[in-house]
Amino acid sequence: MNKNAPIPGRLLPKRLLRRRDVQGVTGLSRSVMYALMAKGHFPKAISLVPGGRCVAWDADEIEAWVNSRICAGKGA
Repeated sequence: MNKNAPIPGRLLPKRLLRRRDVQGVTGLSRSVMYALMAKGHFPKAISLVPGGRCVAWDADEIEAWVNSRICAGKGA
């Protein structure tokens, strides 16, 4: 049995992406990502450590944002 196979009826765990990964997926610079977040046009970062500087983004939210940009670019 494959130990990495999903268990029936169990949700797959959420994935978190670090900043460099998000930049690689979106093609955005760090400053543009944070400017868009401040305006509410980009998914908010999730603090990984209370009071710390370590953040990540929900991979599903980033994927949805990318898909929305693709649809907007196609005029849909």
